[in-house]
Amino acid sequence: MIGQAVNRVDGPLKATGRATYAYEHWEAGRPLYGFIVGATIGKGRITRIDTEEAEGASGVQLVMTHLNVPAQGTRDESIPFEYWRAQPMLTGPDVHFFGEPVALVVAETFEQARDAADLVEVEYHAGRGRFDFGEFEDDTYVPKTLNAGLPTDTAVGDFDAGFARAEVKVDEQYTTPYEFSMPIEPNASMAEPRGEDLVVYASCQITDAARDSVASTLLMDPERVHIVTPFVGGGFGSKLGIHSETILAALAARMLGRPVKVTLTRQQVFQLVGMRPTSSQRVRLGAGPDGRLAAIAHDVTMHTNPDVEYAEQTAATVRSLYAAPHRLTSHRLTALDLPRGTDVRAPGEAPGMLSVESAMDELADALGMDPVELRIRNEPTVDPERNVPYSDRHLVECLREGARRFGWEDRPATPASVREGRWLIGYGMSAAIRGHFQGPTTVRVRLEPDGTAAVQTDMTDLGTGTYTILTQVGAEGLGLPLDRVRIDLGRSDHPSSWGSGGSWGATNSSTAVHRACAALRTKLLDAACGDPRSPLHGRDPAAAVFAGGDVAIGDASETLLEIVARHHPDGVEAEGQTRFMGDDPNYSDYSINTYGAHFAEVGVDGDTAEIRLRRMLSVFSVGRVFNPKTARSQLIGGMIWGVGAALEEEAVVDPRSGAFVNRDFAGYLVPVNGDIPADIDAVVLEGYDDKANPLGAKGIGEVGICGSGAAVANAVFNATGVRVRDFPITLEKLLPGLPAMV
Repeated sequence: MIGQAVNRVDGPLKATGRATYAYEHWEAGRPLYGFIVGATIGKGRITRIDTEEAEGASGVQLVMTHLNVPAQGTRDESIPFEYWRAQPMLTGPDVHFFGEPVALVVAETFEQARDAADLVEVEYHAGRGRFDFGEFEDDTYVPKTLNAGLPTDTAVGDFDAGFARAEVKVDEQYTTPYEFSMPIEPNASMAEPRGEDLVVYASCQITDAARDSVASTLLMDPERVHIVTPFVGGGFGSKLGIHSETILAALAARMLGRPVKVTLTRQQVFQLVGMRPTSSQRVRLGAGPDGRLAAIAHDVTMHTNPDVEYAEQTAATVRSLYAAPHRLTSHRLTALDLPRGTDVRAPGEAPGMLSVESAMDELADALGMDPVELRIRNEPTVDPERNVPYSDRHLVECLREGARRFGWEDRPATPASVREGRWLIGYGMSAAIRGHFQGPTTVRVRLEPDGTAAVQTDMTDLGTGTYTILTQVGAEGLGLPLDRVRIDLGRSDHPSSWGSGGSWGATNSSTAVHRACAALRTKLLDAACGDPRSPLHGRDPAAAVFAGGDVAIGDASETLLEIVARHHPDGVEAEGQTRFMGDDPNYSDYSINTYGAHFAEVGVDGDTAEIRLRRMLSVFSVGRVFNPKTARSQLIGGMIWGVGAALEEEAVVDPRSGAFVNRDFAGYLVPVNGDIPADIDAVVLEGYDDKANPLGAKGIGEVGICGSGAAVANAVFNATGVRVRDFPITLEKLLPGLPAMV
């Protein structure tokens, strides 16, 4: 079953509307509805808040502010991962950023709550906020920690000396904007009190983190909090932790003794969920005439919130990517009175590779060298900073196979030299790398008396295909048809996991399923081979084959149904686990990553500077693939996101208030069908990385976006001869430098 292009087992539920998302649960009967009132200043204090008129409005049951909110827990910085910490709301009169919740109005209907929210009167004393990254960019500090526990700065050799001696140099500054995850499903929650317990229907990526966060915020025993999240309509990092809608719904439900639903409007998502930090990145490359790098440095400055520090690992990618004896990376933070930074798909790698791979293209241009050849010449034999071997590195194969399939030999050698009518045509490429992570996960597999199997874990499915691949792994592990395996996800009462995120979800949970099935097979074989009544009695269990619902050893066989009925009439179960990568020596002894190579062709209108992607191809090495169909979808989705980062996505801050001025899909642009050609494809090389896990598989959810934007940006340069280093590449940045159309 593993490796087959199986259709999504949850597809019919989603196509018929029977997949239930957080805001669609009605188990509790008729709920109340909450609407969040957000601050209209970006920094200051509430001097007066009048809720009387709102409280008297039709249907209103509660107006919660900092004056009447129940006691809450505080953020515990000693908890190593942010998403497991308390997230208290309405904690006082201070306003930390525009849109921060200052009140929650709860009413019998959503419309009543929304209308009454307009009746809450809030007066402020506005302070001078720090909103403009450019104004405060030089006011930096060294972060306490870097995301994913990576070192903040690294140095190998003597970069200054190596760079000074280099004959060919690139020293450029690149900037990337604030970006948002923006899944289709806005953040939503329903909290239902049940005696001393609280059931929370949430849209979240890590069920265990949601439970601990709710419990510590509401000062409850975690065993009394039950998170339910069977389907999540996308996350991309925005639902790794819970946010104001969940905490406020839980607080209100406990106060009122009734279920309360709260969802964020699309505009509120821009202010309350967090975003990819804006960044200024200096990339320095020093090479000899042969293109071999002598020195490489990547220095990053990015925004952070003063109260909740977040340092994206933007410069970390280059540490394992190319060989060079002299190396330097650093991260610095600029505190701004804006919403906190948070993990957005491929945190660090996406903006970091956009800059580094653009700089590599600039180096290739300065050398007069083919960009593919430049990267191959700088292929390392061991991880250049950790000095450990790679577990399974096939970047060069990705580069060569991609170049062959794309027709890279037809690339215009001279920028702005190929035209089709008014269109300037260009090719671009980039490499891709992303670290592979592993987190603690437990899965229970139960064989029922009717011969079906149930797989249980609190792991979530963001729409990536988790239900399907776990069905495949479970079916193969027990030798059952797919339709006899049932997957039960997204409940905190199930064994805990690290959930979905960081491209670790599929491999963590699948490995745990694989191990649980192995333990379950051992139980079944011990029972059958030791039972004189069984045809398998006395046979060697090592020779057993599980297939079609039967167990065969040589010429003897018996059905699973018969074994279970005789020895485990109430069913039998076993658990499997995946341990934290810090406890697995493979992750210290090897550099474990996924790889890829992106190729893009663009057309640029010579009169208007309109950029159109004409075709795109990427080749990846990600170890073993569970399901080629869902894998290809994930990779192409990441590639398209990279196109958006290169050409469209940009959240703009009003420097007077700290508000995002384009906080809707009319102003915040993302790629739509008209932007993406039919000629886009993702190819995956055959692979198996035995250092990653027993299944040989690695995460794919984020490597698709890593570097893909740079391939598009490099194609724009090849088409026009204009290098734009301030992303996204928009008309006004490109148009002034276009060559004259004759």
